Formats: sequence, structure tokens, C-alpha cells
Amino acid sequence: MISKETIDKVFEQSRVEEVIGEFVQLKKSGSNFKGLSPFSNEKTPSFVVSPVKQIWKDFSSGKGGNTVAFLMEHEHFTYPEAIKYLARKYNIEVEETKLSSFEIEKSSEKESLFIVSEYAKTFFKDTLINSSEGKSIGLSYFKERGFNDETIFSYDLGYLPEDVDYFSKNAIKNGYDPVFLEKSGLSIFKNEKPFDRFKGRVIFPIHSMSGRVLGFGARILNNQLKISKYLNSPESLIYNKSKILYGIYYAKQDIAKHDNCYIVEGYTDVIQLHQKGIKNVVSSSGTALTIDQITLIRRLTSNITMLFDGDKAGVDATLRGVDIILSAGLNVKICSFPIGEDPDSYCRGKSQEEIIGYLEKNSKDFIQYKASILAQTSKEDPILKSNTVNEIINSIARIPDRIKQEIYVKHCSTIMDVSEDVLFNALAQKTKNEIHSISKKRISKVHKIVSNKDLDLLFELEKKIIEILMLYGEKTEHFEELIIKNDKEGNVIFEPTVVKSLVYEKIFLDLQEDEIEFTNESFKIIYEKIISEFQDNGKLVLEVFLNKLDDELANSVTGILMNEEQYELHDWVGKNIFVKNKSQSVSQLVSETILSLRTYLINKKVNDLRDEIKVNKNNDKILEEINEYHKLKSLLYKKLNRVL
Repeated sequence: MISKETIDKVFEQSRVEEVIGEFVQLKKSGSNFKGLSPFSNEKTPSFVVSPVKQIWKDFSSGKGGNTVAFLMEHEHFTYPEAIKYLARKYNIEVEETKLSSFEIEKSSEKESLFIVSEYAKTFFKDTLINSSEGKSIGLSYFKERGFNDETIFSYDLGYLPEDVDYFSKNAIKNGYDPVFLEKSGLSIFKNEKPFDRFKGRVIFPIHSMSGRVLGFGARILNNQLKISKYLNSPESLIYNKSKILYGIYYAKQDIAKHDNCYIVEGYTDVIQLHQKGIKNVVSSSGTALTIDQITLIRRLTSNITMLFDGDKAGVDATLRGVDIILSAGLNVKICSFPIGEDPDSYCRGKSQEEIIGYLEKNSKDFIQYKASILAQTSKEDPILKSNTVNEIINSIARIPDRIKQEIYVKHCSTIMDVSEDVLFNALAQKTKNEIHSISKKRISKVHKIVSNKDLDLLFELEKKIIEILMLYGEKTEHFEELIIKNDKEGNVIFEPTVVKSLVYEKIFLDLQEDEIEFTNESFKIIYEKIISEFQDNGKLVLEVFLNKLDDELANSVTGILMNEEQYELHDWVGKNIFVKNKSQSVSQLVSETILSLRTYLINKKVNDLRDEIKVNKNNDKILEEINEYHKLKSLLYKKLNRVL
């Protein structure tokens, strides 16, 4: 585990503009930098980096955060990988806390397997390119498949000769422990004699999302031998085929950029499409899709397009995969290739434009695809048509989102010419839940809430308090406190008193005194975490604080801080919100925001009391209370220099 001291050094020394500048072309824009979003296709820059705040915000996708968040989003590093990357960049020694003997053993074994796998990758690659047998057999095979030198080198493709111990003998000679050669599955030992698992095969290294070699896939070239055409590494501490997608390391950025992931069956399908410029493609490596593999993709996109052969085996594999994708809450389309063709063979000799055109034209949503495939066998037979509809409903039932379910039921109704009521009843039986439609009354209520100007005002005020806390929370300011008193005539008056206070303490005490709670759930959580950070540490280091939030909250925080970079806010006066400009002091900003919030709450209380008058016969007491609130509001408006 990386020590806290190392993490603190990384955040102290790393510069967000320097780190992101290695991946995104940034141009100076005032005190900030701007560039094109690396997460979407756009022509107008909406990606903003703030050196002052040490954060970034992508307004096209809504993502944002600190340097670590960027590396985790863009490079898809884990948190420790991102920290280590920054440590290397800024020459910071990584200190790790002491592990237990068991953890040390496991960590050592895992690292040893990575080292052996990296050596094997280099050895196989070198054999392919530099040995006579590698060139004549392995390289010739890849060339016949249409792969160019750049592709072969980029994907670390390799070859291993027919000799039974060609690799094992060289590995042991170079000091690699036979124990880890065997645990990695690269070597098989019989009576202490090593045998190469992948002898006589071309090699496809399988990389993790961060680029480390986890295992290998290998294809036999002598088709007359009665052995498996493809052979994978056995399960190990670093290789679990159900949790790995071939090509994910090469595809991750393009999957996120295009917001879509193509899934194919084989290694060569991935490589062929990649060479044609379609890089957002991965393979399940011939195995049935698993929820772990879908989870990998879900980190990058919620849209999947399955590309499979048009034969029966390809169709069956597609239908099996659809349901597991839907159950994970992702959207899925399917594109079949002509009978006898797979993505690899179809793409050879065709241009990128032709391939993209075919994919766009022939990609169908799962209902259209399932209906077309199953309807081919059902024709006019009512029993078979019923089975087809049930197959589709089975798939829809796996979708966790009720809104999507309703949309797909309507879609199915149109395609299969079956009434929606019948389909909803069938779906209810499948899910064992009654499908409720939203009443018009509920819809109108929702619209009333969403469009309510008062709630919009409250949202802006709460957001402004969060912004003030993050930007100025640890500053000490002089505040003019307003002590409420009664004058000689019994009228309510304010008596000003100047006090010195930390900004976060002033806000905390004011909200606590008035028993004010945030109505926006995200703001409420962020507010509580900010106050805890100040109370525990006396300060808030933004880049460190962001790491303590989940992705959704971190995006909210960066959105608040970078809001003014996206566009100039307008009509604040109309919303009773006065934004701080350069001539205003922090204390003035804090005071006006709190006073605006208090005014809002008074107005709300007055409206509630007016509603109470309508149902209460004894109105004198209520009217008196309303009058007192009006006096208080009048004093607040005078303090805010506004007209009541």
C-alpha cells in the first residue's frame, strides 16, 4: 500500500496543466487553459484546465476532477497506478507501508508472474521478427492475414518454434525461476523436464487495461494436427480469462471517445478492424461474455455493438451475449456479417469508409435483431411467433431500468404486431412485478417541481455556499453580525457588531443557528464533508478532497468551481443572488449569500402561513406572525440594499 506521505508529495508537486498537457493540446485562455475534449468528438473547445484551482472540467461530458481523476478517466489507471505514474513523472520515491508476510508473498508472486510474462512477450516478438523460422512461418502468416509491420509491432505479436523447449530453455538460462514459468502456464514440467505450452504457434499477448501482459493466446499453424486451433494461458494469479477482454488496452481511449464498444470473437478480428482505423473494438477471445467483462466496458461506455459471424454459431453466441449486456444496464446493438464472413475476412481489401458504412447500415437494436433471426423460423406459425415474442420479453425483463423496459415493450409491440397490454402483462409475469404507468397527475406534479422558480433559487444559493466554502473556507474575515433586538417602541431592529471569524465557521454557525439544512442531497453530502475536512484538518486541499468523493460528487464539485469558465452567469439579480466581483470582499459575499438564503426561507414561511389561513378559522394569530416576518424581511432587504 502506498504511504500517505508519498500521496501527499504527489499532490503537492504535480501540476494539472503539465500532466494533462501530455495528452491534450492546451492553449492559454486568460488564467486557464482550454482544449478539445479527449472524451468526445467536438470542434469547439469545452475542456478547461485551471492551474490556480488545480482541477479540470470537461463540459461536453460533465467529467472533471484533479490530476489523478484525469489519469483514471483518460488512461483508465487504478488509483495506485495513477499515483505511481505521477511519482515517476516528478521523481518522487514511492514509499509503501509494511505488508503482512502473506501479502508480501502474494505481491511478490504476482509481480514475478508479470516479469516472466513481459520477458515471454519480448522473446516471442523477437523470435517472430529476427529468427529465420519466425520470418518464414510466423511473419508470413500474419502478412497473409493482411497485417502490416506497424500493426504486428504495435500488438506485440510473436512466434514460438516447434522445438519442445525452445522458450523454456532460454528463460531458465536467463535466470527466470521455473516455478513462475510453470505458474504462468508458459512451461509445462514433466519429470523436471520443461516443455513449451505454445510451441509451433503464433502468439497474441493479452494486455490488461493499463498495458501489462497478463497471458497469451496462441494459434496453431499446422491445421492437420488434431489439437485445438487456439490455446490460451491457464488461469493464474494475474490471468483470469472471464475478467479480461483482448484489445482493451488499445481500444480504451477510442471506446470512451466514440461512446461505443464493438465486441468481436477473435484476436484477428480486433487487429484487422484496428488496422482499418476502427479502434474501439475488443474481443471476448472465443469465450462466452461474462459480467466481469461487461463491467470493464461499462467503465468506458454504456453502448455496445456486437459484431459476429452470420452462421448459426455466431447467431447463438450473439443471443447469449445480449441478455448479459442488458442485465448490466447497457445498451446493445448487433451487426451480422454475410454467411461465411467474419469481421477479419470482411474487412480485408475494404476501406475504412466502406466498413463504417456497413456497420452503420446493418447495426440493429437487439429487438430488431432478435425478431429478424427468430422470425425466420416462425414465419406464419402462431406457436413459433409466440415463442419469438417470449424470447424478446425474456431479454427485456433483464433490463434494470423500467423506463427502458417500457420503451422496448412499445418497440416490440410495433415490430411483432402484438398489443402493448399483452406484452406488459407478460413482462410483469417475468419480473414478478406489476408494471405501473405514471399517472398524469404525477407527471404534472413533477413538472411543477422542476419548473418551480423558488426551487431553482434555492439550488443556486446552496451551490453558491458550496463554492464559497471551497474557495475561501479557510480565510479569516471580518463580518458584520446583525443582532436582532427590540427598540423602545417594541419594533424589531438589527444592531450591527463586527466579529472576526474563519469563513467556514461563519457559514457553519449561521446555518446551524437557523437550523437550515441543504435540500439538494448531493450538496448536503458535499457540505458535510467540507465542514468535516475543515474541522479535522483546518484546511481543504482541493485535489486531495476530490479523491475522497465518488465520481458523481467529484463531478459536481468541479462543475461548481468551473461554472464561470463555461459561461457568464446572468440574471443573478433577478434571482436575488449577488455574485462576488473583484471589488467585493469575501465577507460581503458570505453575508449577502446567507442573507439571501434567510430571505428565501422567510418568504417560504410566509407563503406557508398564507396557505394555513385558507383552512384555519382563527387567523388573527397567523396574521400577526406573518406581519412579524414581513418586518424581518424588510430589515433584511435594507441590509441587502434591495427594494422590497
